[in-house]
Order: sequence, then C-alpha cells, then structure tokens
Amino acid sequence: MAAPWRIVFMGTPQIAAATLQQLVQGPDPVVGVVTQPDRPSGRGQRPTPSPVRQTAEAREIPVVAAEKIRTPEFLEVLKRWQPDIIVVVAYGRILPKTILELAPHGCLNVHYSLLPKYRGAAPAAWTIINGESKGGVTTMKLVEKMDAGAIYLQEAIDLASDETTGSLQAKLTPIGARLLVETLGRLKDGTLIAREQDESAAIFAPMLKKEDGLIDWNKSAIEIERRVRGLNPWPGSFTHFGAKLLKVHRAKIVSTARIGKPGEVLKADAGGFWVATAAGVIELDEVQLENKKRLTGNEFIKGARIQLGERLE
Repeated sequence: MAAPWRIVFMGTPQIAAATLQQLVQGPDPVVGVVTQPDRPSGRGQRPTPSPVRQTAEAREIPVVAAEKIRTPEFLEVLKRWQPDIIVVVAYGRILPKTILELAPHGCLNVHYSLLPKYRGAAPAAWTIINGESKGGVTTMKLVEKMDAGAIYLQEAIDLASDETTGSLQAKLTPIGARLLVETLGRLKDGTLIAREQDESAAIFAPMLKKEDGLIDWNKSAIEIERRVRGLNPWPGSFTHFGAKLLKVHRAKIVSTARIGKPGEVLKADAGGFWVATAAGVIELDEVQLENKKRLTGNEFIKGARIQLGERLE
C-alpha cells in the first residue's frame, strides 16, 4: 500500500468545504488549508470567514487566508507544510507557476464541468444557460493555462428540465468529492493515466456579474428560461416593473410562437403572469418586487395592478 501523501487544500465556498470534509476522512493528511480572506456578509456586512476556513478551523487544520499569493512570504508558508500534492477546489484565483510546481505531484483540481467544455469560473451556470443535456465533474492537473490541464477522471449526469445552478452544484458536490478521493488513490498507486484535452472542443464559462441578471426580453423564451435557471441562485435574474426592480426566481415557457412585443404583459390573472419575448411567451412563476417578499406570479399580480399591454423593461 502506498505511503500517505501530505495534502495542502485550496478552496473557498461551500462546495469546496464539503469536498474538504470528505478529504479529511481519507487516508492522506491535510496539513494546511489556503482560502480567501474574510469578506463582508449579511445585513450587517460583518467580515465572515469562508466556509472552507470554518471547516478547517473546526478540524484544527492550519489555515492561511492570504490577500496576496504571489509573494515570497506566502510561498514560504506552503513550503513549510511540505505538500506532496496541492488540491484546488473553487479557490477563486489563478495560481502562479511557483505554486503549480511546488509539490512533487503538482496541483490537482476538481472542476464542475465535462472538460474541455466550460473552462472558467462559472461552469455549472453556463452548462445550463447553453442548454446542455448533461453536466458533470472532471479531476485534472492544473497548468498555467486556465482549466487546460490533462484530465484524470470524469463523471457525467443528466440535467433535469428544471435544473438550476444551485441544484446542479448540490448534485455534483458529492460526485466531485468521490472522484477526488479516487483520483488521489490511483495516482498514488500508479494506475491512473491522464489524457490531454481536445483544444478544438474548448468552451469558456466566464465569471458572472450582477448585471448579467438583467433579462433581455429581445431574446427568445427558451434563452430567457435557461438564463433564469442558470443564474439561480446567483446573481439572480431581474427586470423592471415601472421604476422598481422585479426579481424573477422561477419562470417557464408557455409558447415558442411569436406573440406580442418583447416585454409586453400578455396575461395577468388567475391563469398566470405571462410576458412576451422576441420568440415565445414566458410565465413568471415566482417573483419578488424590490424590498418585498417572494411571491408566486399569481400572488404578485393580485396586488400589483398590472394592465395587459404594459411593458417590463
């Protein structure tokens, strides 16, 4: 049986914390953790440690929450931990060559897409936005080019018709943790051979911004419905009702035929809250007016006094 490897773990959000929880139960010691610095959170905007930091501290694993990782001081911390391999899961920063080459067995990454599709910061979201029928997880060797390293293991799953980024990530998290443990074990005993990615098939999944949530009614019903799911839970989808922001949490396609003008309210009664798009009609199933609580579309229109023909901007 192969000797244990000393692991340094780098990650930040809950999806990474769940993977760390699984990793510490394995045979290889996690000797140090690197995460992003505490960020303001909640109504009081108090500095809050990342989920990974909270998990590591609960396990009494040394943690560094560095603002800068391209410094000699940070590199010295990693060297003192003497890692055999560095595991990276949704850390949130591009690693320099000095870190990629620090450990004898390099850096191992868990990525939540079927590479080479959806390289980048938001793979699950773009998998849904682009209408893929399958999602998945890839374990890979990190290189200087973003998400372009050789693939170790992959596992695909079918996407549900109402899949959101939140629900997809919840499904992929345990799969990623399991694949990571399997990848480590097979790398240690020499039974895993990496395969290079097909560069011609690469698709990118850029980081999402808040403004990406603005619904463009000049797109088709199919495109808008996918974006509502793909941007759920973050950054969320929104439009404007009068002068107020209207968040759209859930929507479904009523028709793909062109009816009315983009953004026009076609129905606002007990039968639903329907809005025209450039190609098709969307029903807004769950919405939230600025500074109000979430409501079903039917509940919202009871008090909103919406007139047929009004436009959502």
